[in-house]
Amino acid sequence: MSERIPDFELSRQIHTVLVLHFVEGLKQSEIAKRLNLSTSKVNRLIAQGRKQGMVKIDVTSPFQRLADLENRLVGATALNGAMVTPTVSGNPNTTLQQVGRAAANMLLETIRDGDVIAITGGKAVSAVVENLSPERNIDVTVVPLTGGVQGKFYTDVNHLATQMAERLGGTPMLIHAPLFAESRNQRDMLKSMASTKEVFDLARRANVALVGVGSVEPRGSSYYDLNPVPEADRKMLVGMGVAAEFMAHLIGENGRLAEYELNSRLVALDPSELEACRTVIGIAAGEQKTRPIRAVLNGNFLDSLVLDEETVNAVLETMERSKHVA
Repeated sequence: MSERIPDFELSRQIHTVLVLHFVEGLKQSEIAKRLNLSTSKVNRLIAQGRKQGMVKIDVTSPFQRLADLENRLVGATALNGAMVTPTVSGNPNTTLQQVGRAAANMLLETIRDGDVIAITGGKAVSAVVENLSPERNIDVTVVPLTGGVQGKFYTDVNHLATQMAERLGGTPMLIHAPLFAESRNQRDMLKSMASTKEVFDLARRANVALVGVGSVEPRGSSYYDLNPVPEADRKMLVGMGVAAEFMAHLIGENGRLAEYELNSRLVALDPSELEACRTVIGIAAGEQKTRPIRAVLNGNFLDSLVLDEETVNAVLETMERSKHVA
């Protein structure tokens, strides 16, 4: 009979509560307020931790290797925090859902009544929305960071904003404009419309921004769901040094916006405008995201990053190689 694998999300939540209670000395009511949990839930988590043998002289976790990877990533970058989930070998969709659950828990621990949450579209953000399960309604406003693209459910940022608001018990405010304008003048006109400007002004000063980190190399890249281009153009983008898609913008390996004409026609906030947000959480899963993650980290766009174990190992390995080459 195979050994039962511990539930990652539950174990992580228990570990967090135990550290706050036994190491930092917080009362159960204080922990409940900080993590948006009920006091009874905190009490149950502490009891479960004791029962599972997680409370000894030190607070331990069955996923200590993941905590070590988180510390390594934070130590090697400008990130303030990281969360690493196990990788489900051979099943990228399950891995993405696991990353989505972890990011959903991080989001629930971060937001407070009255907050504004700004989001992008994408498969990773969609996985977060699917896994949101708050214990109570949270009075938040959810806004898009970009214009919309009709088609697949995860490319429609308005659809995701509406779903997130419904799950949290908050209110969505939507962008009634396309992601791609036909010219810079049209982009400027669309962004200056009162309804669009109101939402983007809210997004600029959002308390929390939740953003996916996209790739441009693989055929399955979500960027090509937003902007279908011929194979030759895809190779051209890679040849130009484009390494990532972030908030629908193409980003070079150095973390700067690529010299790509379509970037200038986006009805979206510029990545640099996230600086005013209290917390910017990035989400990514899969080793194909290694290069994009490096580019976004080079741009210092994120405060926290949620990703899986294989991906963080690949990111750290490429960082070490770059350091030795330099």
